Amino acid sequence: MTSSIPEIGEAENYDPLDAVDRKARTLVNQIQKSKHFIAFTGAGISTSAGIPDFRGPDGAWTLRAQGRQRTSKTVSTLQALPTPTHMALVELQNRGILKYLVSQNCDGLHRRSGILPDRISELHGNSNREYCKDCGKEYIRDFRAVATYEKTVHDHRTGRKCALCGGVLLDTIVNFGELLPAEPLESAYTNAKRADLCLVLGSSLTVPPANKIPDIVGQKKGAKLVICNLQKTPIDKLTNLRIYSKTDDLMIRVMEKLEIPIPQFILHRRLVVKLETKDQRRQLVVCGVDVDGTHATFLRSVKLEYNRRVIRTEPFVINFRGDIAPGTELKLELEFMGHYGEPNLEIIHEYQDGPDTEVLYLLEYNPHTGDWKTGIQNDLTASEEEL
Repeated sequence: MTSSIPEIGEAENYDPLDAVDRKARTLVNQIQKSKHFIAFTGAGISTSAGIPDFRGPDGAWTLRAQGRQRTSKTVSTLQALPTPTHMALVELQNRGILKYLVSQNCDGLHRRSGILPDRISELHGNSNREYCKDCGKEYIRDFRAVATYEKTVHDHRTGRKCALCGGVLLDTIVNFGELLPAEPLESAYTNAKRADLCLVLGSSLTVPPANKIPDIVGQKKGAKLVICNLQKTPIDKLTNLRIYSKTDDLMIRVMEKLEIPIPQFILHRRLVVKLETKDQRRQLVVCGVDVDGTHATFLRSVKLEYNRRVIRTEPFVINFRGDIAPGTELKLELEFMGHYGEPNLEIIHEYQDGPDTEVLYLLEYNPHTGDWKTGIQNDLTASEEEL
């Protein structure tokens, strides 16, 4: 990734709302005719969540170049709620309309909102994802992991160790002067070459090589490039439709004209409860996983009813000394990181004797109401019950 930090932020422009509405209708027609529709997102889609952009008049890099301090209030990426733009893209993905998403953002909101791992290239990394330098195992975490020792910006050690092999864990953030990850970049190029429509949302398109993705579509005969950004971009001349608007204002209109509701953000968690035998003793192991099976850390502690011990470190393991009758209900109290104010949750796990067993619990938290909903997935079917 190459640096090009401006000393003076590019001026922002706004189309009249009636023009935005008219252009939204044109975009809808293009979406409906498209066979391989992709989107490309930048920091501008997260500003309404309270996360500053980089190159706007008060962008992070603009302020740094000018030697100014930020005076406006910001929101931590761990506490930010995905915006209407994020959730519109999720729904378009779920309906098979949006085929692929390429993002420059590392705030983690796309994955948290519900974009599937195999449908997105996070070209500049994800602040919630790390990987083992030795075995390559990936981890998703719901907290900041910062090494306690002094290190440079290009030292990606998080201070944590791999649970599988004990190797050093590295963050996935791509800094200036570093190469983009090969696999996500190749997937982005592949989808750009297939695309007949690319919608750019909230990006100034000034950082290579990520900005080459929309350029590929814009240069392709018969394909359409649409850019929605408040500032000018270097490839505006390649667009079929140029929209100066906040991305939420555009996407709300687009979804209305498609007659597709924008879903409310729900925080999805997947919890595995495994019964294992180790050294001739039974133990219960509790751990989080992402939708693709990647280990996910989102719990602070786990407590078994009638057991005074609270387990506060991973792996969350509960050992049983005596015999437990099959069918015994084990009440587990889960404490979460609480970035969205999640209250503790109690799940009742039925003890099954015999070979090692594993149950996948589907947890859904509504940050707007403060309510949990739980379900159990057995193979490919899931049943739900409200707590």
